[in-house]
Amino acid sequence: MKTDKLIAVITAVGLSLVSVSAYAESVDERVNALFSSATGWFVSFIFSPFPGTSFPWIVAWLVVAATIFTVYFSLIQFRAFRHSISLVKGDYSDPNDAGEVSHFQALATALSGTVGLGNIAGVAVAVGIGGPGATFWMILAGLMGMASKFTECTLGVKYRNEYEDGTVSGGPMYYLTKGFAERGLPGGKILAVLFSIFCILGAFGGGNMFQANQAHQQISGIVGGYPGWITGIIFAGVVFAVIVGGLKSIARVTEKVVPFMGVMYVVAALVILLVNYDKIGWAFGQIFAGAF
Repeated sequence: MKTDKLIAVITAVGLSLVSVSAYAESVDERVNALFSSATGWFVSFIFSPFPGTSFPWIVAWLVVAATIFTVYFSLIQFRAFRHSISLVKGDYSDPNDAGEVSHFQALATALSGTVGLGNIAGVAVAVGIGGPGATFWMILAGLMGMASKFTECTLGVKYRNEYEDGTVSGGPMYYLTKGFAERGLPGGKILAVLFSIFCILGAFGGGNMFQANQAHQQISGIVGGYPGWITGIIFAGVVFAVIVGGLKSIARVTEKVVPFMGVMYVVAALVILLVNYDKIGWAFGQIFAGAF
């Protein structure tokens, strides 16, 4: 009798888990459909091409801006490369300077959201959509974009807020507001608010959903298929444990994790190149043929 009750309980629990899993998967699908319908029009607008061409206007905007910054600052991304390494190493560090994290921690925090999203998943998506030729333009845009990043960082430091307790606040929302006002231009506060809104929305999409989805696809490919909400909950818990401590907590974690990520990324790339060394020449041919 006891055995029958135990079997019944186990069966009921199993059916409940299956029901919860099925419901969770349906929730996954509903969330995906909701975001697709809500953001599809905006994505189409952002990546819409110039009339009569297949060249997206947003790409032209970024490339033109990067080119202007590169020329204006006289190839700063190449001239100051050694100086940037010295900054990251701490050669110019002063304990009396305002700031909450070290130069290396700031770099690691910035890279933490770039290595996986941009250098791995983003490249794969770009090549999958645009073909091998997209690689050439990504490399060129990356080199030119270093000048854009230099400009952003310089403005972020120049217009940041430094408080008496040693904390610092900075970013585009600050230099848009202060920079426009300093030059007597209107619209700075509006642009700052828009940036903040888009940043929050971007955190949902590119900053969380895209990365968690890519991680789930890789993990399930190794251990077998399982509901995506499990990966989402685990990742959410880990991220919460890190960010709840504020910027300093994030910096402490990223300065340890990001170097490991970077080494793994470079080693994995070298291994892939060595295993497929006989196709390197062919790949360059495909890249240049596709680019032009």
